[in-house]
Amino acid sequence: MKISSDKPVVIEALPLFPLKSVLFPEGALSLKVFETRYLDMLSQCEKLGGGFGICLISEGNEVGVAPQIFSVGTLVKITFWEHRKDGLLGVSVKGEQKFKVIKKYVQNNELVIADVELLDLESKQILPEQYQAMVNVLKKIFSALQHPYITLEKKYDDSCWVGSRLSELLPISTLKKQQLLELSEPMGRLAMLYDEMLNLGMLSE
Repeated sequence: MKISSDKPVVIEALPLFPLKSVLFPEGALSLKVFETRYLDMLSQCEKLGGGFGICLISEGNEVGVAPQIFSVGTLVKITFWEHRKDGLLGVSVKGEQKFKVIKKYVQNNELVIADVELLDLESKQILPEQYQAMVNVLKKIFSALQHPYITLEKKYDDSCWVGSRLSELLPISTLKKQQLLELSEPMGRLAMLYDEMLNLGMLSE
């Protein structure tokens, strides 16, 4: 993996793990890995101390032939390894920074790698009082979660963090989650989530 010295920052040959789920920066996700291509990828990440990227699948499946993916994903680092009793490798990851795929390649083993451009981190913005009810819902959701979510630092006063966690955890479509990921403005994301939560009956006007 090479990081260019020019701006914007580009990572070359980043291995990707296409999924039917969306992860945001500072979010957590558990993976059960059994395919050789991803076991090899994770072994390489461990040796080099690097991470990989997670992208939502736009067409295809998580196993078998390499799927088509959305161009905006999240760079992740591995935070936990576990060799499970069922023979699978359990891995927990934490989201670090969003990226946009510039060019992607499919290797002979169907592993997708890509040159990606890192996107700017969203700055912390104090959560407006009008969205406090959304935080109350998020706290209830977190109270029922286990590893790896319990490892996350809670930032209930940060609009970006609250919007990102709700985007990951609410029962909305993955296409909507991807749309929320691609937004770069935390307040716009919160406004969209507020409407979604009203439609789901989680909030009252």
